[in-house]
Amino acid sequence: MADRMRKLMKEEFVTYAYILLYIALSSGQIFFNKWVLSSKEINFPYPLGLTLLHMVFSSVLCFVLTKVFKIMKVEEGMTPEIYVTSVIPIGAMFAMTLWLGNTAYLYISVAFAQMLKAIMPVAVFILGVAAGLEMMSCRMLLIMSVISFGVLVASYGEIDINWIGVVYQMGGVIGEALRLIFMEIFVKRKGLKLNPISVMYYFLCSALCLFIPWIFLEKPKMDAQGTWSFQPVILTLNSLCTFALNLSVFLVISHTSALTIRVAGVVKDWVVVLLSALLFADTKLTMINLFGYGIGVAAYNNHKLKKEASRGSSDESQHTESTPLTSSSTTESR
Repeated sequence: MADRMRKLMKEEFVTYAYILLYIALSSGQIFFNKWVLSSKEINFPYPLGLTLLHMVFSSVLCFVLTKVFKIMKVEEGMTPEIYVTSVIPIGAMFAMTLWLGNTAYLYISVAFAQMLKAIMPVAVFILGVAAGLEMMSCRMLLIMSVISFGVLVASYGEIDINWIGVVYQMGGVIGEALRLIFMEIFVKRKGLKLNPISVMYYFLCSALCLFIPWIFLEKPKMDAQGTWSFQPVILTLNSLCTFALNLSVFLVISHTSALTIRVAGVVKDWVVVLLSALLFADTKLTMINLFGYGIGVAAYNNHKLKKEASRGSSDESQHTESTPLTSSSTTESR
């Protein structure tokens, strides 16, 4: 009996450690990206180049771990037809989301960017209805209206609104919504499930999607300003944190459930919003900000948590075996 209690306590300790690791890495990655992009000491205000570096680093590291050292395994089931029709479109949207989301940090605060992301469920729902994946109902319409109202209130409470940053952030939101819709159409219907290692391995196409615009948009600026002498240690650590973040998501879901990662995500969102007010001078939170953001987050997550909790233990056991593509993606701009 005593051994069983010790085993349960050890499992609980490991689970909570993974959850705290995810919250710390997810929050820290956002602040790390903001510092790299906006810091005069680092002098690397190139969000497209930073996102490209993250993609290439993660893909190369996955290749080394899976094909060279064979420490980890890439799940089977990928075919050329699925890759062309599913992975490439999703990878393109993933790249667009990270690029635009990171670019927004050059113009708006971390807290305000996080508040604007609360509109994501509305964009996903509208596109889902247009694609025939969601059904319009009075209940969902009410929930989406409350979320939209909350984001509008949060935006109204923003002291200094930079509309360029807002446009970039909303572009990232639309890109993420399209990515989720594509995954629903192309991947989930084909029964393909991938863990984060597999996702990063197969999503080298995201780096290729970023490489072409980087050549035309940021490479000339980097050549002109001599920014090729960037700090390799800082950027390597930044890329390594991105890789670790993706792994932490898999660890949390494999030891708990998708419901737990949802709750941890809510905690992380509030940690980011509140800590950004302490860490960055460009963040000035008002009560209107917090009230509006709280309305939007509470409305959606209350609905989502109830929905996921009702799935039962059988659905949770499936998550422990293999993480669906929709559950394993975490963008660095979040």
